[in-house]
Amino acid sequence: MKSDTKRRIARYIFIVSLVNLIAPLVVYHLMLYKYSSFTSLLTATCIPLVDNFYHIIKDRKADAFGLLMLVGFILSLIALLLEGDEKIILMRESFVTGIMGLIFIGSLFLSKPIIYYVAIRFSLNEKENSKKVFEQNWEIPYGRFVFRLITAVWGFALVGEATIRVLLITRLSISAFLVISQLLFYFVIGATIVWTIFYRRYAKNQLDHIKN
Repeated sequence: MKSDTKRRIARYIFIVSLVNLIAPLVVYHLMLYKYSSFTSLLTATCIPLVDNFYHIIKDRKADAFGLLMLVGFILSLIALLLEGDEKIILMRESFVTGIMGLIFIGSLFLSKPIIYYVAIRFSLNEKENSKKVFEQNWEIPYGRFVFRLITAVWGFALVGEATIRVLLITRLSISAFLVISQLLFYFVIGATIVWTIFYRRYAKNQLDHIKN
């Protein structure tokens, strides 16, 4: 891969992450100093929402990755409305993670799973050869299997992490849960990312072999 291509990929991923993830999180935490969690999160949610409207007007279709981030923020807003004792409040993150996992799993029953669209979103851009490669891979049975398997792994990883967190809430003190739950989250996400990277490389070699 040429150096200019790598720079374009890095710049593209940075912009996508900035608009759909980093900027909303920064706005949310800055607003917390003066406003409630609900108001702060509602304002932060407007950033990926506006970005999606921009893509709908410009490209006449929604941005898959942006929609995924937007759903996550909306679920967080709903979770903030949950009231109850401290343990119920601690379940908020599990609620968001679990629902996101179910969305991944549910997309397996659609024409194309979420990972297909997320993968295209993180390719250079949809007007270049990268989109054609994804479309060609989708026409191959093994290619469809790869997209659906990665989607399923992420879905069950998120649902499994949320389930374990809920079980830990009922068995640990609040202070212990706050520590262990974060370690659990980063371990599950980290392990899933590492698996995805290695499996993607393996699948790419297999697909190249099938094509040739």
